[in-house]
Amino acid sequence: MKKILVTGGAGYIGSHTVVELAQAGYEPVIVDDFSNSKESVLAGLRAILGRDVPCHHIDCGDAGALRQVFQKEGNIAGVIHFAAFKAVGESVQKPLAYFHNNVGSLLTLLQVMPEFGVENLVFSSSCTVYGNPDALPVTEATPTKPATSPYGRTKQMCEDIVHDVAGASSNKLRTILLRYFNPIGAHESAKIGELPLGTPNNLVPFITQTAAGIREKLTIFGNDYDTPDGTNVRDYIHVVDLAKAHIVAVQRLLDKKAAETVETFNVGTGHGNTVLEVVQTFEKASGQKLNYAIGPRRPGDVPAIYADATKAETVLGFKTTTSLFDSLASAWKWQLSLGK
Repeated sequence: MKKILVTGGAGYIGSHTVVELAQAGYEPVIVDDFSNSKESVLAGLRAILGRDVPCHHIDCGDAGALRQVFQKEGNIAGVIHFAAFKAVGESVQKPLAYFHNNVGSLLTLLQVMPEFGVENLVFSSSCTVYGNPDALPVTEATPTKPATSPYGRTKQMCEDIVHDVAGASSNKLRTILLRYFNPIGAHESAKIGELPLGTPNNLVPFITQTAAGIREKLTIFGNDYDTPDGTNVRDYIHVVDLAKAHIVAVQRLLDKKAAETVETFNVGTGHGNTVLEVVQTFEKASGQKLNYAIGPRRPGDVPAIYADATKAETVLGFKTTTSLFDSLASAWKWQLSLGK
C-alpha cells in the first residue's frame, strides 16, 4: 500500500479523506496539531476502518518535527495538504495568524518534501481565490480578483507559491490544486463529521446546533444581496464527495497522468443555493423548525459564488452524487450522535 501523508488529517475534510484513502487501498498517515480538531476524531476513524490510523501530533509549520515524520514513516508517495485555518470572518479579525499558519505551513512542507524525494502534492485550495466574480458559474479560467478576506488571500498566495516553485528549473514537484466550494454533511456512519471548537464559523454546524438547542438562534448575515431571496448563494458539496475528489487527484499524480506541473480543478456541485434554501431544506430533512433572524452583512462575504464543475468531470472523471437534502440529513444525524 502506498503511504499518503495527510496534513490536518484529523480535521473535518481531512478525516473524511483519510477514510476514503484507506478504503481505496492507500495507507494514510495523519499530521495534525489539534489546534482546530479533537483527538476523539481518531476514535471515529478507528470505528469506521476497524484499525488505528498512524497520527503524528505536530505543527506542520515545524520543519524539524515534519522531517522526523518523513524519516520515521519512510516511502511516502504523496501529500494531501489540508492544514490551515479556514474561517473567513475570523481571518478578518486575526489576519496575522492566518498568514503565519496557512502560508507558513505550505512553505515548510515544500521545503521538506524534496529532501525525501516526495514529488506529489494535492493542495487544499478554495473558491475564495476568485474573490467577487463578475460572472457565474466560475470556471478554472475565471480571473482571480482581489480576495475579500485574509483567508482568501492566503489561498491565493499559496497557489502563487506553488506555481513559482513549479517554475524553478530544479523542480520535480507535481501539484493538483483543488478549489473547494462549501463542504457540508458527515460520514454516513455518524462517527465523524464537522466538529467546530467553540462557536461555529460555518453555516451548517450553526444550523444543527441551533436545532439541537445548543444555540439560541441562527443569524443570517444579510438579506439584501442581489440574489433570488436576498441571502448569499453558495455551492454546497457533501464532504464525502469532496473527499473522493482527493482520491482521484492522488491517483492521477501517482499514475503520472497530470498534463502540467500544476493542475487546477473546481470541486463543487455546479449549482448554488441561497442560505434560506439551505435553512428550509434542513427543516424538511430534519423535521425541526429553526429559530433564525436576519442580521447585518458579514465582512469578507461575497454575494454569490458557485462552480462550473465541467473540468473535474471531463478530466478527472469526478462528479458529485449527494443531494443537498441528503447532505443536511447526514449533518443532523451527526449532530444527534454528539448529543448536547
